[in-house]
Amino acid sequence: MPPQSGPESRPSLFQRISTELEIDTRMLAMIGALIVIWIVLTILTNGIFFTSRNLYNLAVQTSVVGIMATGMVLVIVARHIDLSVGSLMGFTGMVIAYLQVHVFTLGAAWNWPLTVVCGLLLGGLVGLWQGWWIAYRGVPAFVVTLGGLLVFRGGAYLVTDGRTVAPMDKTYQLLGGGIDGSIGATWSWVFGIVCIALMILGTVRSRIRRKKYGFEPKARWAELVTLLTGIALVCGFVLIMNSYYKPRTQIPRGIPIPVLILIGVVVMMTLLAKVTKFGRYVFAIGGNPEAAELSGINVPRVTMYIFMVMGILCGIAAVITTARLNAGANSMGTMAELSVIAAAVIGGTSLAGGVGSIAGAILGAVIMQSLESGMVLMGVTSAMRQVIIGLVLILAVWFDVMYNKNKR
Repeated sequence: MPPQSGPESRPSLFQRISTELEIDTRMLAMIGALIVIWIVLTILTNGIFFTSRNLYNLAVQTSVVGIMATGMVLVIVARHIDLSVGSLMGFTGMVIAYLQVHVFTLGAAWNWPLTVVCGLLLGGLVGLWQGWWIAYRGVPAFVVTLGGLLVFRGGAYLVTDGRTVAPMDKTYQLLGGGIDGSIGATWSWVFGIVCIALMILGTVRSRIRRKKYGFEPKARWAELVTLLTGIALVCGFVLIMNSYYKPRTQIPRGIPIPVLILIGVVVMMTLLAKVTKFGRYVFAIGGNPEAAELSGINVPRVTMYIFMVMGILCGIAAVITTARLNAGANSMGTMAELSVIAAAVIGGTSLAGGVGSIAGAILGAVIMQSLESGMVLMGVTSAMRQVIIGLVLILAVWFDVMYNKNKR
């Protein structure tokens, strides 16, 4: 039977453009949703939302959720869930603060780096412990991490019997993106130029590699559109960060340090997911665990390492949070697991496993924090914000179900 040539068999203009640009239609939909959200929030807040001050704070706030969301992508891709990330962040942060303020008596030059290392090690070990129960004892991740949510929330309280620990080292505070926690205008532009140069180099290398291995290269117009869009985003971001000044001065703050940490984590996690054998194993396990095991993949070990990575990322988030607050408080990370899971799911990570992207999780984190920031500016109560964020999570999962159903 000859193939149909009617209008139903022809891809739409939108589909052809997304195919040429090699962009997932779901990602384009999320970008469109983010633009709409920003426009609506700007109107509802009388322009306050889109000020440089709010966008600077939004970037810093997104860093914490975004860092943990990159790890949550691997967890969900492998068909698991981690409900303990908020509590683990709070527990790790309290330990870091306690060590820095009460225990270590070394010189200031060595005090805070040592506490950071201890915090990351603690997060990694806790992740390994949870992963061991899941991988080698067969306890469902939901149960293990739900227990972890309670254990580590209580642990955060017990570290200091509920007392807030402060102040933190002045150099350490820079990691939180406070008054001096940014790199200034000049270095922000240097960073932006380096990013643009890397994008150009990546575009050229991609075209060369495609030709070398016999694949059809992307259309030149599509490469140009992608490249120019990336350059515009980098320049726009640097301009916005430089347009927010330090108090009572005309000195631009530049890119905040937490955002640089987030960018570093995104690069490392993207390489981990796309380049290494470990990343390929994670996606293989998510696609079909039985087939992955039969092909020789050590599924329990990979599972345990996934939760170890998640724990380390919680430690990094704890560092930024305690540095930003200039204190350790046992309430840190409360309900953060909701935002982290929602960011991963909104960004395209399928709860069925096997599908997800680091870039999508960051986009999801921006959407979540934009909603949170906008509602705060509008004076929405904390209780109502929780209701709205919960509904957004339900809608995101429903969208994921419908999207997967339509793809079949």
